[in-house]
Amino acid sequence: MIVEDHPIVRAGLRRLLAAEANVEVRETADGREALSLYREQRPALVILDLNLPGLGGLEMIGRLRAADPEARILVLSMHDDETHVTRALQAGAMGYVTKNADPDELLAAIARVAQGENHIEREIAEAIVFARLRSPPNPLQELSARDLEILRLLANGRSLPQIADTLGIGYKTAANNCTRIKARLGAASTAELIRIAIRCGLVDRDAGSATLRIDKPPSEI
Repeated sequence: MIVEDHPIVRAGLRRLLAAEANVEVRETADGREALSLYREQRPALVILDLNLPGLGGLEMIGRLRAADPEARILVLSMHDDETHVTRALQAGAMGYVTKNADPDELLAAIARVAQGENHIEREIAEAIVFARLRSPPNPLQELSARDLEILRLLANGRSLPQIADTLGIGYKTAANNCTRIKARLGAASTAELIRIAIRCGLVDRDAGSATLRIDKPPSEI
């Protein structure tokens, strides 16, 4: 099952998978619909974006694993930073590949995760190692997967009542989490939180430009 809100990316994935025998693809752009479809159909593999409208990918991973501890989830994301990779794997994803990955890398990841194995794009793994050696830590590393999801929703213009409704939590819980996020990031206001989110690459400021690399025709994949 493909869970991705950009039609061009879904089309690219379908094109890649079309050459694979015995592959039946279901797709959706909505996290809540994806949860419903998963419970009904139990697909062998979920290919999941993190920046979904409404219920985001990190929250989705946790809910999928709660519904099925054996769920096989491969993240396909624009984010290549340590924070998103680490939180996705901690939440229960078995693989992580970026949308800039070579098609062969993506197909290898799909095959391995579908077989119950782990796979992280090689360039991401190397970049994380060297980033730890050379760069100051990303402030978002202080946040949990739930905190990251709340920050993402805030940065995309959601109010606290809307965030509480999206995540299925109480307003007070959402407000307390927001306060904790501000403290951990040293932000004095919600506006400052949003600036931090943008600076750290948490917000997709050009969502319409998302693409998936397809360098080979289906017959060669």
